[in-house]
Amino acid sequence: MTREYSFNIIEHTMIPLPDGTQLAARIWLPDTDKESTFPTVFEYLPYRKRDGTAARDESNYPVFAAAGIAGVRVDICGHGESDGEFDDEYSERELVQGAQVIDWISKQPWSNGSVGMMGISWGGFNGMQIAAMHPPALKAVISIGTTVDRYNDDIHYKNGCHLYSNFYWSNMMLTYAARAPDPLLRNDWQAEWKHRLEQQPFPLHLWLAHQRRDAYWQHGSICENYSDYTVPTLIIGGWADLYQNAPPELAAHATGEVKAINGPWIHKYPHFAWPKPRMDFHAEAIKWWNHWLRDEDTYPNDMPDYRVYMSENVRAGGERLFEPGRWLAMDKWPQPDESHDFHLSSDMSLTTSVSDVRTATLSICSPQDCGISCGEMFSLAPDADLPGDQRIDDGGSLVFRSEELTQAIEIVGRPSIQLNVSIDKPLGNLCVRLVDVHPDGNAHRVSWGVLNLAHRNGNATPKPMTPGKTESIRIELDHCAYRFLPGHRIHCCVSTSYWPTIHPPPEVATAHIHLNSDNKLSLPIAPDTYPIAVPEPADDHLLPQYPQRSEPVSNRTVKHDLQLQRTDYHVYSDTGEEKIPESGLIVQHIRDEQWSIKNNDPLSMQVDGKHTWISKRAQWETRVVCTTHMHCDENYFYVSAEVNAWLDNELFNQKTWDEKIERDHM
Repeated sequence: MTREYSFNIIEHTMIPLPDGTQLAARIWLPDTDKESTFPTVFEYLPYRKRDGTAARDESNYPVFAAAGIAGVRVDICGHGESDGEFDDEYSERELVQGAQVIDWISKQPWSNGSVGMMGISWGGFNGMQIAAMHPPALKAVISIGTTVDRYNDDIHYKNGCHLYSNFYWSNMMLTYAARAPDPLLRNDWQAEWKHRLEQQPFPLHLWLAHQRRDAYWQHGSICENYSDYTVPTLIIGGWADLYQNAPPELAAHATGEVKAINGPWIHKYPHFAWPKPRMDFHAEAIKWWNHWLRDEDTYPNDMPDYRVYMSENVRAGGERLFEPGRWLAMDKWPQPDESHDFHLSSDMSLTTSVSDVRTATLSICSPQDCGISCGEMFSLAPDADLPGDQRIDDGGSLVFRSEELTQAIEIVGRPSIQLNVSIDKPLGNLCVRLVDVHPDGNAHRVSWGVLNLAHRNGNATPKPMTPGKTESIRIELDHCAYRFLPGHRIHCCVSTSYWPTIHPPPEVATAHIHLNSDNKLSLPIAPDTYPIAVPEPADDHLLPQYPQRSEPVSNRTVKHDLQLQRTDYHVYSDTGEEKIPESGLIVQHIRDEQWSIKNNDPLSMQVDGKHTWISKRAQWETRVVCTTHMHCDENYFYVSAEVNAWLDNELFNQKTWDEKIERDHM
């Protein structure tokens, strides 16, 4: 029988590090009546324990503490009430200090000496990165919405293509790093705030300075040395998120014990994520922690390597609160290398018969705004954040169509496509979308992949194409698990643009696909799967709901100016004013981002972003307004930013940047 513990919450304490730096923590401690020491789960983030992740923390750590597992939630250097200034994501300092916190935890009188790290996104990243450093007390990890490859599977670049989320996330981090410490917790909060504001870096400049997969991106990428990754890891992703590749990749390559899960979810913890069905994450996590941190036999030895939710019959557009499908398991991953192959034919068909293929050349020069139904890179809501009906973008693509299926096709793994390609310019991009088309025409994007053709032979040393020269190109799409139903069709869509998701090359490029029997789409088949039950949480409301003082707003709109031949893509969200009971803080975050491009001019691309963060109590208010602009010419990116911090409606600090970064094969 599971023991029930009462627990205490230490709302705020400072953890001392060897160099004198102190990091702010919130701690949940089980009572000592039943046990004198406890295992500990440590989560380490820049998002502020006091407000940014307060609700999420409240959904997790009281449950763990009631199960006799302590929780320590720490803000990284330069965030919340922690000392110092922010330097970069996953910096050497961040990881070293995280290892030092683990050592501190292990030496506390309430600790049994065993620590686990847990987190989603940033906390999922640095948990694995710190595990690769092998701190002695770190015994296990749960990593959600994470990556093993910082260059190709994060928000910055993908196969050499510059992602639009690089801009968005830079503006977000400028905002996050500029927020004030809580005056109730630091007497020197104004001096500390001023120091942060004056020292904070411009992330977009740093990230654009590394357009190749160099040592900067190799740092923190687990895939650089899988053989050295030995810490037991439960790794979880979602098909509706950017980070679905890490679970199967880590399970396939890491040396240590890895259990992988991919559900239908957006970028959220799986016990409150959309679309449903959800997963009883707390029960799964407690079994994992007790097994690795208490040496209890709670996590079965025969647990499968990989559990996936095989989606089917998913309709694009509108709110997606539930996704049809079923859970499958694979005892061993990876599975044998088997695939269902389709050849690309000159009549725009996908055929399983090589004899139907005729030698031909098909050309495509997509309009610059092809891609507007792409959705968000890492989706936070099951609405327009998700990819829309793909027919919107099919008009600017080569679309290869299967016959109406007479029997279901089930795929698990990473689709790929082999193409014989030439282009008329040295630089160009290709995007490939795998689409499930319903009998009524609704088109759901199952998976996608992109390639900057200069990176066709690797991301470290790109080389432009020779115009007119045909080369064999392979593009891998993202991992997926999907069942194409009878009566549906499979579409493979190829375009030279995917805006605003990827940045266009300097010139309009036409790609020529030279069809013969070598061109094929390979859909991976997993032969050794079986149904498995993945329990859902008993309570459907596990995320605390804080008082909302004003209503949230979210809009994503596209405007076509037919006279100017310009497309505007506008993202706006406002969380509304929310009051956090534990701290009394009232917080609000507003994002306003406008992208534009002219249909035949890739150099017309520009973007303006504005983020506003407000924190206040009675008689006290801070406001941070961060604006960033980017445009380009053939040779350079031009980026500028401004951070204005206000205290009680008076300007407290201002910092600006104005940078020119050379384009490197982009």
